[in-house]
Parts: sequence; structure tokens; C-alpha cells
Amino acid sequence: MKILSIILVALLELIPKGPALLNPLQKRDSILVADQLEYGFEMKGVKAGTRFGLPDYSKTGSEDIVLVKNWELDTTKIYLRTMTYDLKARVVMAFFQEGEYQLNPVVVVRQEGEQVDTLMFTGAKLEVKSMPVDTATYVPHDIKAQIRYPLTFMELVPWIGGGLLLAGLVAALVWWLRKRSREKEAEKIKEPAHITALRNLDKYRGEKFWAPEKQKAFYSGVTDTLKVYMGARFGVDAPEMTTAEVFDALKAEKDITPELYDNTKELFEIADFVKFAKHSAPDDYNAKVVPTAVRFVTETYRAALEEGQEGDVL
Repeated sequence: MKILSIILVALLELIPKGPALLNPLQKRDSILVADQLEYGFEMKGVKAGTRFGLPDYSKTGSEDIVLVKNWELDTTKIYLRTMTYDLKARVVMAFFQEGEYQLNPVVVVRQEGEQVDTLMFTGAKLEVKSMPVDTATYVPHDIKAQIRYPLTFMELVPWIGGGLLLAGLVAALVWWLRKRSREKEAEKIKEPAHITALRNLDKYRGEKFWAPEKQKAFYSGVTDTLKVYMGARFGVDAPEMTTAEVFDALKAEKDITPELYDNTKELFEIADFVKFAKHSAPDDYNAKVVPTAVRFVTETYRAALEEGQEGDVL
């Protein structure tokens, strides 16, 4: 019988605490050579704040016994009412020589507040076996290839599901690309500039836009609509120009009558006062804003039609 040598901590008053924990990690009827097992102890009702001194197994290894993992402590249960807990402590060992082993007791120093005592857990017996080989009838065989089993339906289910999901994603991507392509084609078919301008100007009809606090948005919307139309109709970068620059560029346009030119310029100038000088235009002029803008669009478009230049306003 072989005895496992253990370096113990200094002993105080020994208090027997029952048998030590012996838990094979490989669940077999017996322990084989090179199997690993847990060796340690369990305690119940440990008070919070208790400290422990454990044996040092790191220097007790040999060719026959190897320390795989040093002490690990786990709290298995907590009792909040009594402020106590159950404790499990163990090391992991492996045995590389068959035989019967008497494991030494596990001696633990426990400190609860000012009280220090020594607990002893009785050592366990362990039998380590090797796999017997009948040398008389032993016949060596070649190494066989890995056995291949037929696939089952349950093994194919994840692959089928993945294929269906991938097919769904591809179909969704194709649908989105086609939809996006149709939207881009629709964007290329733009309506005439004068139709867009008249639709936008129609949004600003009504006295609800004439209140002083709403006039800035009212005049900005009307003049911005006209600038976009001027850019499409006359080829000037009106949205990026000041009022003076816009009408300097339109001065030579023969399709704009002097009266239409003056009325539209006056509209832009009053809009500048409203937007930048916090000016409030009177209601009698507010009533003329949208009609003046609509007249500018319709008369310049009509002039283009008479001259056969409809394409210029598309």
C-alpha cells in the first residue's frame, strides 16, 4: 500500500469533521491509471467572514501522483437569513501507478473572528487499476478507418433550414434591387418645370400664411419655387444667386415683359425685407404674392410654347 505524503499546516486543537471528499471526475466503477479525481472537503453553515488555511499540495507531487489543479473553493449554497453558506474545496489529482493508496487526512485551519481552530477530515482509500491485457491471446490488428454512419433526417434539418433561409435572403435582395431600379427609372421621367412650380405655389394659397410669424416661411417658399423654375426655364443658377444677381441675369430675356419683370422683382425685394429685416407685409400685398408668381410661370411658359421651345422648361 502506498501512502500519499502531504505537507500539513501547523496543528492547533484538532476537531474531527468527517470523511474527506473523494469524487472521481471520470464516472466509472473503478479508477484507472491517469484518471483524474477531486480530493477535498465540504462544510455546511460556514459563517460569513470565515478564513481558511489549506494544505500546500504544490510540492508533494511525484512520478506516481501529479497535482493537476490546486485548491479551488466554491460556495454551493447561501443562507441569507443566517448569513452563512455551504463550502466545497478540492484539488484535482491524477495517479500514474496502479495500486492501493491511503490518502492522508485533510487538515484545515479555520479562523472565525478571533477564534482559530484546526479541522481534520479523515483520509480516504483509493484503488487505482490498469487495463488488463491478456498477452497469451492478444493479437495485434491494423488501425481501422473511422466508421461512417448514414445521415439522418434530423442531421439534415439545419442544412435544409439554412438553405431555405439563404434562398429567402437572395430572393429579397433581388426584389429590392429590381424595386430600386424601377424607382431610379421613375426618377428619370421628370415632369415639366412649370407643372412642378404651379403645384408648389398652390400650397401657399390662403390667408393662413399671412400672419406676421408665418410670413418668412410664406415668402421663402414662393421665391424658392420661382428660383427653381427660373433655373430650369432660363438656365440661370437662380437658387445660388441674390435677388439683384437673379434679375440682372433675367434682364435681357425677351420672354419676360417689363411689367412682369418689375412685379416679380418687387415680390423678391419685399421677400428679402420679410426674411432678413423682420418686415411684415400688409395683407393687400400678401394677397397678390401667389398670383404674381403664378403669372410669371404661366406667361414665360406660354411664350416658350409660342416660340416652339417647350423642351426648355422640361
